[in-house]
Amino acid sequence: MMYQFMTLADKTEVVHSDAYNENGTETVKVYFEKPVFGGFQSAECYLPSYEWKNIDGFSQADIKYFQEYLESVAHIIIRLAREGGFDNAANFLNRLLPDIFLVKRK
Repeated sequence: MMYQFMTLADKTEVVHSDAYNENGTETVKVYFEKPVFGGFQSAECYLPSYEWKNIDGFSQADIKYFQEYLESVAHIIIRLAREGGFDNAANFLNRLLPDIFLVKRK
């Protein structure tokens, strides 16, 4: 199953798969797709290896930007992939927020 993660400013959609096992490694497929006249530009990146496949229409500069973007959000995507995407984000946030806002009291 694929889950929507984000729409970038240029209308590129970022979606991700469930986490799955590939050769003993937890893997998540991240798919980029941008509508253009007459079709779509698309690319796949597999986390945690950052292996790019099936690049169609995106430039090397685009892929470099997506790579940097993924490096900054991969930990979130992987966690959401384990949790079932944003469909289960409320449960994810309920578990995450107490850790973020935990304040030690004397």
